[in-house]
Amino acid sequence: MRVNVTVNGEQRRADDVWEGESLLFLLRERLGLPGSKNACEQGECGSCTVYLDDVPVCACLVAAGQAQDRVVRTVEGLAQGDELDRVQAAFVSAGAVQCGFCTPGLVVAAHDLISRVPEPSDPEIREALAGNLCRCTGYEKILDAVRLAAREQARP
Repeated sequence: MRVNVTVNGEQRRADDVWEGESLLFLLRERLGLPGSKNACEQGECGSCTVYLDDVPVCACLVAAGQAQDRVVRTVEGLAQGDELDRVQAAFVSAGAVQCGFCTPGLVVAAHDLISRVPEPSDPEIREALAGNLCRCTGYEKILDAVRLAAREQARP
């Protein structure tokens, strides 16, 4: 089947997509967007989190065909050209990036939280990131990054 989807503001097309193919496979292997990571393939780790019509989803759980005529925004799509989004920049500044495997999903989840709750409390941050697993950082640097991004957004 053919899948037409808008990804990061650009109309894209993938041919010969098989029925059981995931949106994650479509993004990484067919469209060349390796930012979303393939870790558990069961929706448990959050590494593949992307926006689908402005709603965060685990791309490993979405069939590629479900993206037909829809809008996907990946971690690559958060940046404006060469300029990182404030959440991406905060993760770098706070040292919340170690092996990097969980980072794309955490960045998208944090981006979504801050867009909905401009000044999130620590419990709100923890709840928003609960679906994302990290084995390297111990989470403190990640929490620091989300707090920093929220502060940066609050500045005029």
